Amino acid sequence: MKRTFAQLRETLYSAVVADACDQFGLRNQSIQHELPPQTTNGVMVGRCRTSSWEDIFSEDPSPYELELQLVDSCQADDVVISAAAGSMRSGIWGELLSTAASNRGCVGVIVDGAVRDVKKMRAMEFPVFAAGRSVYDSCHRQRVTAFDEPVEIGGVTICSGDFVIADEDGIVIVPAARSEEILAAAWEKVNAENVTRDAIKEGMGAVDAYQKYGVL
Repeated sequence: MKRTFAQLRETLYSAVVADACDQFGLRNQSIQHELPPQTTNGVMVGRCRTSSWEDIFSEDPSPYELELQLVDSCQADDVVISAAAGSMRSGIWGELLSTAASNRGCVGVIVDGAVRDVKKMRAMEFPVFAAGRSVYDSCHRQRVTAFDEPVEIGGVTICSGDFVIADEDGIVIVPAARSEEILAAAWEKVNAENVTRDAIKEGMGAVDAYQKYGVL
């Protein structure tokens, strides 16, 4: 049974999805860079839309061109992935892009680099995960070189169409081709953990609970 993104957000979290990836032999699906939540503390679940960024040191003849095309092409439940190699040269994502992307149905952004307008994005309750913050505009400092092409962040290859689950514990990428079985397994594990937790609360020992339910 397929579940909606809204249902997945209410039930899943990054750790249980990472466990499900392990179950299917995908043991390196969590981004190993520090990209903490900057604006919200909830769970972000969506479909990846990738973009590649580069630092520039001369005047850009077409500033913002590709990033605006990407934002305008966003659809419901998309999450923009901005691969900027951890650059702190400028805040490549801010309030205006968040507003435009949100209007298209985008549910968040992950930036391997810096963002700005954090207070305003927090007021919007727009989920943003990023390496840090910078007050500088990206114009003539950084630019998008391509979007909807594979990118690599923190040891994980990410393609447009992959699923992403992000929260305070970390960010997990689920390859699109394996998403149905992995997300189903994560859903089942949440339910199994709830049963185990209830048994422990009622007095069952941890060893006995693990032996009975096989969940930790």
